[in-house]
Amino acid sequence: MRIDVLGIGFDSLSMDEAIDRALSAMEGRSSKYIVTPNPEIVMLCRENGELMSAVNEAFMVLPDGIGIVHGARILGTPLKQKISGIDFAQALFSPMAEKKMSVFLLGAAEGIAEEAGNVLSSRFSGLQISGTNDGFFKEEENESIIQRINSASPDLLLVCLGSPKQELWMRENAEKLKVGLMAGLGGSLDVFSGNVKRAPKVFQKLGLEWFHRLIKQPSRAKRMTNLPKFAFAVIGRRLKGK
Repeated sequence: MRIDVLGIGFDSLSMDEAIDRALSAMEGRSSKYIVTPNPEIVMLCRENGELMSAVNEAFMVLPDGIGIVHGARILGTPLKQKISGIDFAQALFSPMAEKKMSVFLLGAAEGIAEEAGNVLSSRFSGLQISGTNDGFFKEEENESIIQRINSASPDLLLVCLGSPKQELWMRENAEKLKVGLMAGLGGSLDVFSGNVKRAPKVFQKLGLEWFHRLIKQPSRAKRMTNLPKFAFAVIGRRLKGK
């Protein structure tokens, strides 16, 4: 049973439970996909019905953002924990490496996915990088990219195209792909490659990675207006519920 937060159904799982479910799905080779919405994506979903459907149809919907966890608690239906996309992927890579499983990296600017692959294969000995492709491809190139992915037949496909593109892409192409599992993880390849630094641990623990990104990238200010909108929407839903 999922926990509804403003129309998005989140899975209430611990990190270990999420990892176990992901590994089982990979072994089943089902081409299912995982999404990790934060408050900004939830608000985008409320404006885009197609995106909302793509998110809610996912195999797992993980709460990427302390705002989602707080929102669920305010609505009276608490989630077990925040599970950020990057933390989830890093936790998943360890058992994958032990099992000699493979991952294909799709997304980011030219060369970034390859750099990320080199870092990950060095950090997680045994993890197989079955292929990489940048995220700036034309619509007419889509089928050839799918063929490349299917030829590699990875256990995990990381789709890092940003929202809403990655969620819509996974939903649209799931039946064509021969992969164990997909996960939409936004800008994670930039982080894995070392080109973008994560917020310091203190910001991560306090759930303030969004604030650190805003400090580093003031151009994100317009996007951040979705955060107070999310908070007001949650409070409004709570008051109506009463």
